[in-house]
Amino acid sequence: MSVASSDPHVRLLGISKSFGAVRVLHEVSLDVLPGEVHVLAGENGAGKSTLMKVLGGVIADYGGELEIGGRRVRPRTPNEAAALGVSVIHQELSLVPDMSVADNLFLGDTPTKAGFVQRRAMRDEARTLLRRVGLHLDPDVEVASLPLATRQLVEVAKALRRAARVLVMDEPTSALNSEEAARLFDLIAELKSQSVGIVYISHKMDEIERLADRITVLRDGRWVTTAPAREVPAARLVELMVGDKGLRPEAAPPAAPVHGPVVLEARGVTVRQGGKTLVEDVSLDVRAGEVVGLAGLEGSGASHVLLGLFGAYGRLASGEVKIAGKSYRPRDPQVAIRAGLALLTNDRKGTGLVLNLSIIANSTLASLPRLSPGGWRRPRAEVDRAKEQAQAFGLRAATLEMRVGDLSGGNQQKVALAKWIETNPKVLLLDEPTRGIDIGAKREIYALMERWKAEGMAIFLITSELPELLLLADRILVMHRGRISAELNRDEATAERVIHAAMTHD
Repeated sequence: MSVASSDPHVRLLGISKSFGAVRVLHEVSLDVLPGEVHVLAGENGAGKSTLMKVLGGVIADYGGELEIGGRRVRPRTPNEAAALGVSVIHQELSLVPDMSVADNLFLGDTPTKAGFVQRRAMRDEARTLLRRVGLHLDPDVEVASLPLATRQLVEVAKALRRAARVLVMDEPTSALNSEEAARLFDLIAELKSQSVGIVYISHKMDEIERLADRITVLRDGRWVTTAPAREVPAARLVELMVGDKGLRPEAAPPAAPVHGPVVLEARGVTVRQGGKTLVEDVSLDVRAGEVVGLAGLEGSGASHVLLGLFGAYGRLASGEVKIAGKSYRPRDPQVAIRAGLALLTNDRKGTGLVLNLSIIANSTLASLPRLSPGGWRRPRAEVDRAKEQAQAFGLRAATLEMRVGDLSGGNQQKVALAKWIETNPKVLLLDEPTRGIDIGAKREIYALMERWKAEGMAIFLITSELPELLLLADRILVMHRGRISAELNRDEATAERVIHAAMTHD
């Protein structure tokens, strides 16, 4: 790939930022050229998101200078940054669920004439923007009714409307299937041809190799290098990101895993909502010390199975379920927790964490009944348990009193996992546990899963990364249109077989 030769759209010069006594950025510099994809790489907690929040006007109290279009500026809100030509697509989506797609696209900039909102013009422009990202939606549909992948593309359309000269994309394909991701890559090529500079954050090596013109690596809040992508092959990039900390070896499953008795057994699980059948007649089981993978394309129903088992659909879910041999009716999440189930959802911002609460409050939230005998809270016990979990998960935080919303995405995910492990579950339901997590943190979670298996925990795993699924799962159940289309043991599971079963129902 060739990098455009021109004055930078943006220069970040010696940017420093502290949260309390903790310095998270140390005089970091970065520039973005017209018509380039500039990949910003680094482990979770390296400072990537903080640096982009400076560029996007979310953080205004920082050291250093910011130049946009050759002019020194200091945007103090995202709207000010957008007016200067910078739009940011955050990993954690900023859409308002209860509003329509059109209202979200025009949020803060609704067109009016003589005091009246121009609804027809909004809808027409919304349709045009949505088509650019491959969506053919009714602009009046409510965002809350859309699947996560569609919301991700609506977020991209929202950024396009700003006609930005610099577009920041933070893990934009995390919820997209291969076809949707390919459409996004075509859109990136189109934007490059229009001299838009793109800052791209991703932990997926294939995307970095495909898209990057230049790569900047951050480590522990410090600039490490900026170089043309051709000079930073995958192995070198990992070395630069990790430094002298080294990589933990991938948690290789035992050659002949020994599993215990069946912990969860489900027969005929069906979920119907709004006149649609999301899951139909699904039967499955998982044994102590076993990881069962649930695979499937977008809309296959895999996530709905886990939500149904956890009681999130109430009486909309039916079927016979047993946990450790005892009958269990999946009607309520509190009942599920008491029965020994725990569910890590695929949306940590919306359903996994309470971002305004502390690490302590979040990591003990699901286990408060056990930590509060007689209904009396024991703050000291909560702090002690949070400390133990923080150490076990390798949490990187200045203090456990920090708001979870101030942590990096990877550290937020660790808190979400710690919350559920603190309930001492018999069955752990994991929906995309490594989404948005860097290589080192992924391997830490792999090692934790091996430890939980050794302790006799039963695990259901959903992951959109096939290599990860093939590495971790002892068995794989493939879903297609709400039904199980195939069951594959470890020795017979291949990427080709999983994809074939996900697309067809033999």
